[in-house]
Amino acid sequence: MTTRELRLLPDPVLRAKAKRVRNFDAALQRLIDDMVETMRHESGVGLAGNQAGVLQRVAVIQVPEDPEARVLVNPEIIERQGEREVDEGCLSIPGYRGTIKRSVTVRVKALDRQGKPFRLQANGLLAQALEHETDHLNGILYIDHLESHDKLHKVEPEPEESQGAGVG
Repeated sequence: MTTRELRLLPDPVLRAKAKRVRNFDAALQRLIDDMVETMRHESGVGLAGNQAGVLQRVAVIQVPEDPEARVLVNPEIIERQGEREVDEGCLSIPGYRGTIKRSVTVRVKALDRQGKPFRLQANGLLAQALEHETDHLNGILYIDHLESHDKLHKVEPEPEESQGAGVG
């Protein structure tokens, strides 16, 4: 596994729409492993292909209660319920957090790393991360959901051992 260079705003790859994955080959498996390694190295909750500089519809997520990282290939949100305000950050926009609206519950369909279809219903931080990473794959950043610039605030870098507030 290799840690990939994290793409930061204003890198145009973050604004591009990722392409559907069609080949579940060794290169995809390496990409997934590298993305998990990068997400953990950066103390993130999730990472999308765009953030690793790859325009493929691949996301990895690991919320604190997950023993292993979740892998989602070609994820698609098929249902959203409710709305709540959340404080959100992003590994690709360091030093800032914003208050935005996210769904309370989401249902997602995706493929696993072998190409097997699955569905997932989530709420809380996992639902937030699923929306955040799916947005990334569509070239959308959390700052695009801000209702006003007053909802964005600068944050001081945290000591390395307490990081992890960025979704992905």
